[in-house]
Amino acid sequence: MYPSVAEAVALPVIRRARPQVVAGSAGMQGRVRWVHVAEVADIAHLLRGGELVLTTGIALPEEPAALTGYVEDLAAVHAAGLVIELVRRWNDHVPEALVTAADRHRLPLITLAEETRFVSVTEAVVALIVDAQLAELRAAEQVHETFTSLTVAGAEPAEVLREVARISGLPVVLETLGHEVLAYDAAGQDPTELLADWSQRSRSVAVPERTAYDEGAGWLVTVVGAQGADWGRLVLLSPDPPPHRHMVVAERAASALAVHRLVARDRESLERQTHRMLLAQLLGQAVPPPDLAARAAALGVGLERRQLVGVAIRPGHMTPRAPALATQEVLRDLAEVTASAARRVSVPALVGVVDDTSVRALLSLPAHARVDAVLRRLAEEVHRSTAGPVLVAVGTTVSHAAEVRRSLGEAAHVAGAALSTPGTQLYHKLDNVRLRGLLHLLREDERVQAFADRELGPLLARDAHQRSRLVELLRCYCEQGGNKSAAAAAAHLSRTAYYQQLSRIAQVLGVSLEDPESVLSLYVALLVHELDA
Repeated sequence: MYPSVAEAVALPVIRRARPQVVAGSAGMQGRVRWVHVAEVADIAHLLRGGELVLTTGIALPEEPAALTGYVEDLAAVHAAGLVIELVRRWNDHVPEALVTAADRHRLPLITLAEETRFVSVTEAVVALIVDAQLAELRAAEQVHETFTSLTVAGAEPAEVLREVARISGLPVVLETLGHEVLAYDAAGQDPTELLADWSQRSRSVAVPERTAYDEGAGWLVTVVGAQGADWGRLVLLSPDPPPHRHMVVAERAASALAVHRLVARDRESLERQTHRMLLAQLLGQAVPPPDLAARAAALGVGLERRQLVGVAIRPGHMTPRAPALATQEVLRDLAEVTASAARRVSVPALVGVVDDTSVRALLSLPAHARVDAVLRRLAEEVHRSTAGPVLVAVGTTVSHAAEVRRSLGEAAHVAGAALSTPGTQLYHKLDNVRLRGLLHLLREDERVQAFADRELGPLLARDAHQRSRLVELLRCYCEQGGNKSAAAAAAHLSRTAYYQQLSRIAQVLGVSLEDPESVLSLYVALLVHELDA
């Protein structure tokens, strides 16, 4: 909001006096809040900080120690700088004691070689200050308008952060209070470098107020959320102390993010959105983006030198015989349950809803971890925490981010096939789905569909036309391994009635149910039919 000492010295009224910075050049970017003309040595107690002090030096002491004390007093009250006119007291240069003390305290010491009307200097600098304040106010007003529009429009966090980066020109990161990155905009910088060791770096930055600048880290931090219900921090990486308008940008952006969370609280959480986007990229691209590992690590999920396991969780009511797409609300709840379960068993995981049927998760385990033991604990937590039945399926364990796509795909394949698998298990693997798994992979193949139609077509037509249940009775026979008595019991028919129905099935299909190959072909066709039901 205030001009720097360098900007003040660059004013024409001062340049005409041939200014020279003789000491304290390191402080030339300090801000000038006001200008004070003082011809007395005991002036420091009258200052409030940020003043550019003008003097001819006629009242300053002779002794070097006293001159040193004069500079030290100005530095102690944070004066912006000291300007001395070299006409009345000193002609060519100021005493060495002033120079040494000013350098030590980084207090700019400027000499003027020509006689100068201090009132003109005061007017010019004050005008510069007023202009800077007006410009800052105009910029703040524009910031308010921009973020008000974003808030009213219900802008997503990525849009808000993009606007922050555009206005400030600085990288910006939105993190949870647990120091996990939810969203970011690198403002043209390298995202990998921006997010490297983020959690560790963030934990070392604690600010005393809701909005504050940590000079050591070069971070402008503002808390996101309503007081008493805070949920995150917005961080602008600013190597230099930020101007007031950047603080306004951070606070207005934080307000827009807080409002968005309140409005969207019945929709997918911001954390799940972030995880979903990473999972979608892992699934959608054979070669993961170069910054993906850093982004995942910033969420606390390492992808390097870890055991990575893809998981799919589906609501248990989705059966092949009564198929339905899971509602997004059900899947969102299931995703939150899964994420909570992973936290309870201390498993770093990306968890999100990436399609209309299941929740996907990517588990990141240490190289020495026993995968089966971890999966068992996680599955137990998921089953325990859900009101209805759920199905947990896992892919093979991989060790590189480029292989994650395969593991996640396998988990979804196992989940789809396992819906038809009899019995209940904590979790399903490729080993468990066997023939059903193979048929699930081939279910889109037209030749497989044609085979099932050829095998079962007459029986399906008979059931549809006469409202019989011959397909169901055949399924009982196949599932019981050809044991007619057991099949009759499963079909809830007497053995005599069931045997008659088996004869009718054999007649309609024109095959022998005593032939093992015929029974096998019919059973495969039934499994394919179930996948399409």
